[in-house]
Order: sequence, then structure tokens, then C-alpha cells
Amino acid sequence: MSTGVETLEFQAEARQLLQLMIHSIYSNKDIFLRELISNASDALDKLRLESLVDKDLQADTTDLHIEIEVDREQRTLTVRDNGIGMSRDEVVGLIGTIAKSGTAELLRQLKESKDAAASQDLIGQFGVGFYSTFMVADNVTLVSRRAGEQTATRWESTGSGTYTIESVDEAPQGTAVTVHLKPEDAEDQLFDYAAEWKIRELVKRYSDFIAWPIRMTVQRPAVEGEPEGATETEVTTLNSMKALWARPRTEVADEEYKEFYRHISRDWNDPLEIIHMKGEGTFEYEALLFIPSQAPFDLFTRDAKLGIQLYVKRVFIMDDCQALMPEYLRFVKGVVDAQDLSLNISREILQQDRQIQLMRRRLVKKVLSTVKELMASDAERYRTFWQEFGRAVKEGLLNDFDNQRAILDISSFASTQDPEQLVTLAQYVERMKEGQSDIYYMTGESRSMIENSPHMEAFNAKGYEVLLLTDPVDEMWVEAVREFDGKQLRSIAKGQVDLDAEQEKEEDEPERAQQKEEFAPLLSWLSTQLSEQVKEVRLSSRLTTSPAVLVGDAQDMTPTLERMYRAMGHEVPQIKRVLELNPTHPLVSGLRKAHEQRADEPAVAETAELLYGTALLAEGGELADPARFARLLADRLARTL
Repeated sequence: MSTGVETLEFQAEARQLLQLMIHSIYSNKDIFLRELISNASDALDKLRLESLVDKDLQADTTDLHIEIEVDREQRTLTVRDNGIGMSRDEVVGLIGTIAKSGTAELLRQLKESKDAAASQDLIGQFGVGFYSTFMVADNVTLVSRRAGEQTATRWESTGSGTYTIESVDEAPQGTAVTVHLKPEDAEDQLFDYAAEWKIRELVKRYSDFIAWPIRMTVQRPAVEGEPEGATETEVTTLNSMKALWARPRTEVADEEYKEFYRHISRDWNDPLEIIHMKGEGTFEYEALLFIPSQAPFDLFTRDAKLGIQLYVKRVFIMDDCQALMPEYLRFVKGVVDAQDLSLNISREILQQDRQIQLMRRRLVKKVLSTVKELMASDAERYRTFWQEFGRAVKEGLLNDFDNQRAILDISSFASTQDPEQLVTLAQYVERMKEGQSDIYYMTGESRSMIENSPHMEAFNAKGYEVLLLTDPVDEMWVEAVREFDGKQLRSIAKGQVDLDAEQEKEEDEPERAQQKEEFAPLLSWLSTQLSEQVKEVRLSSRLTTSPAVLVGDAQDMTPTLERMYRAMGHEVPQIKRVLELNPTHPLVSGLRKAHEQRADEPAVAETAELLYGTALLAEGGELADPARFARLLADRLARTL
């Protein structure tokens, strides 16, 4: 029996919004089931809370659950809960209108938005919830009875401009929403939502961790002894309800964590580390993060995906939530479940949301502190982490200035101290030589290239440790990080180098002054002769065995970085560097004498050209005219035979 049927009109703005939704502005129609299940879950949560507060509430709380019912012949799908339900006034207030906050502004933005993707984001900014059903339905019916009341309310609409509302007797406690499905249309991404497999897929994807059982009656082949083709019905629970992040870590077995990691990461290896955390206070969230044991194949590709899934109250919102984790930690996998976000929040809004930003900061600090603990407690597992993900982590030194020190603390580098072991900056500083004020490093394409570089000669001779930085990102972060614990980071391939102690300087000063005077004419002539290639020619204090080396000024871009930028299509001006000569090398001293005696001979100029070319090749550089260099070298060698 029903009474008091009313036919009401939607407000003009709400009617326009419904029409926009129905005509596929929001192309992901699958979310309608997520919204209905989420509403049902909220209703169950509210009933449980209200029954605890109001001991006189006449409500059945013995078997709280969500039920999905399908009628394939009538093409209807019903989502039913036995939760708190709604009174007539609540149905009118909550369901009868969507012209609450911002509808007019939403319509304006939708009309101004030219592309479908932007329209989808705008829809997501305004909670449409229940009304997403009209994307898949010709007609929607809602029947709801509030716990403790006797009379139910029936609401129905085709979404065309009006809705009816009436009182109904003899309805069960809770809310049932029946969606009269539109015909299947693959081109419009309108699937068969009456199919069992599709319902299972959507529940698994969006609602698997809802705390309440989601049940559905399904048909199964009959057991042996029954007539052929006979079927029987059974009630099955579609969701796992195993939100591991919501359970205390002491209650979860390691194998459960590993299985969950494999589920969300598609990685069949065990995770290297598990991070379980909970945020309380002004806003609440729970997070279950994993550090993989092996880098994914796409870690350094443009299409690499971040691994954080965002849930709101156990309802899946999105994969690859870029707002929750910086790009340099893109290898971290896991789930973050927030309590106070809208289900329809868009990626665009996430970037600006204050709660998301606070969560991001806490998650990053937790990941970095976990790696630091790993470094202190398990050197082997830390070594695995750094080998797999160190290159990515160092990217954070370029753009995460708030955590730059924390990143430096967990970073380790190859050095000349030990060919096998890596060293942290703290360890380097601890074993610096007496009187040493700088942290020395050199960048290059490989360890062997750096170790054999002429730049290393004086440092090897004096026993100074040098960091060997061979990752492409090293070329850039050393420009962003100037010091560590008050010690300057200094490239041994830039600027002047003088490693002698004060006493040695005093003892060598007469000899240096004499060399400077003797070589002045040659240096002046070479500076003119090689003016197209170098900015200056000077004597070197960093060479012991090589005749010459090319050195950059302190602020110059390195040749490797210059090549990287050019490979990326950037226009980089030619950077001239300084040619340093070893005054004790026979080639250099011989060139000085040849210049004094026969400066005008072409052979002397050719020797200068060869000297510069060998210095360029020694650092892995490219000759401007390789054929000419080879010809000059071959002619010179032929004369020695």
C-alpha cells in the first residue's frame, strides 16, 4: 500500500546537469556501481554508530550487509542494504535535488570546457554520487525506510526533468536502489551491467575492501544426480573485505602482505620492505606501502606509472595517484586510504588539496626514514635497494629541497677508497684527511674512465678519496647540492687544484716561479694558437704523468652534461675550457724548447694541435676533425721509425 504520491520537478540547473551526464560527459560509466555500494556502506556504518549511541533504537543489526540483485529478463540491477535508511524528509533533501553547492558554477565550467577529459574532471569536482546511475539507466527507483520508523519512502525518476515521491508500507529497513538498465552499447562504453562477470569485475576493482559483505545470488550447475542442464542457486560474497591496512600489523601474517603486494603491483617477487602507517589528528588516513626488491622495467621511461592507489573509506578512487608520492619515489607501491575526501575528487583537485599535501609530506618522510633504518640495520638489503633505485632517488636532490638532507643521508656512492664498497657522505667526511676542507668528486660515463682520467693523478698521488659519480643524474644534482655538514662538494675537474701542504708550497715556490717564467712565452703562444678551442693555457698542479688536461671553470657546465642537453635537443653555447700543461712531462718541455728555437715551423703548431687533441680524447671528448687528427698523428709516428 502506498499513499501521498507527488510529482515534482528538478530545478532547472539540476535538470541540465542530469542531461549532460546522461549524454556521456562522464565516460567511465562503471563508477555508478561503486557509488551505490559506497552509499550502502555508509548507511551500514551510520546504523552501527547510531545503535551504539541510541540504545532504544529499534533496528536489526545482527547481519548487516549489502546485496546485489539482478533480473536479466527485466534488465534491472538492485543494490540493497539494511543500514540506517532515510526518512521522507531525508529522501527529499538528499536525493530529491542535486542543486546544492556549486551546480550553476559546474554547468558554466562544463559549457566552457572543450575536451571530454576536462569535462570528466569537472564532474568529479562536484559530488554527483547517486546521480551517476542515470548514465546507465532509463529509470531509477529508490525505496528507503529509516531504522526505527514504520513507513518507507519511494522515489523514482527517469532523469528527464521530474521525479515522484510517495510513502510506502511494509518495506524492509534500509535502502534499495533499482536501476533499469539501458541496452548494451559497446561504442558508448555501456556494458552489460546485468552480467555476473561484469558485476564481479566492478566489485573487485572498486569495492573489494569494503568492510561489509557484498552478496549476490548466482546460478550454479546442479550437483551429480540432478537432471542434465539443471541449476541451483547459491549466495556468494563478492568482496574479500581484507583491507590489510586497516588491521594492526601484529594481526597480519607476512604471507598476507606478500600476497597483497603481488595483487597490487603485478610483481611476483617478494617486496624488499613493508611500511604500515596510520595518520591521526586533524585528518585520518591509513597507508600500506611496499618497496619492491627489483626495479620495474619502465622505471626510467616517460610512461612509467606511480604505484600508489587512493581509496576513500575503503572505496577505490584511482590508480597512479601522482599527488601522493613524488616522482623520484615512483617505484613505491601501495595503498593510501583517506577518511575525509570526496569519492569524486579529481586529479586536478588532488594537486591542490591541503590534506593530500600533508599526507604526501608524511608518506615521503616515512619512506625515507624507513630506508635510513634499513641502511643501519641490514646492509645487504640496503645495498639491494640502492642498486635498484638509487638513480631514481637522487632525482629528488634536484626538486625536493625540503627532504634534500634526508635524501643525502640515504645516498651512497662509489669512491676510490674501495672498488667494491659504496660510501655515504657521512662516512666520507669522517675519514677525510687532516686539513682537507672539501668533498672531492668527479662525474663521468664509467668508473674506469674516471679512474684513468688525468684529473685523478694528483689525488691518487696524495691519497685523497674521490667520489666517482657515473649516473646521468649525478651531473645535475651536484650543481644543486653545494655542501654537506659544512664541507663543500668540489669537482676535481674544475678550477685550480693545489693539494700541497703549506710547508710543501714554501719549498716548491722557487721552482714554480722559475717554471712560470720559463713557460710564459709558450703559454702565451698556445693561448693564441688554440684560441678557438680554449679560453686559457696554464701550468698544472694536478698532473703527475699526463702531459695535458682540460679543466672547466668552477661554474662551467661539464662536457657530459653539455652532451646530454644537446642529445635532448637543447641549444647549448660552446663552452671553452682551460688547457693545463704538466711542465715536467717530456712532451711539454720538448714543445717549450721547440717553440723557443723554431716557433714558425708548421710542425710545432701541429704538435700543439695534437697535444690539445690527446687531452680531449683522454676525457672521452669528441674531436672536431678526427680525420685531420689521425693524419697528423700518423705522419708524426712515421717520422719516428
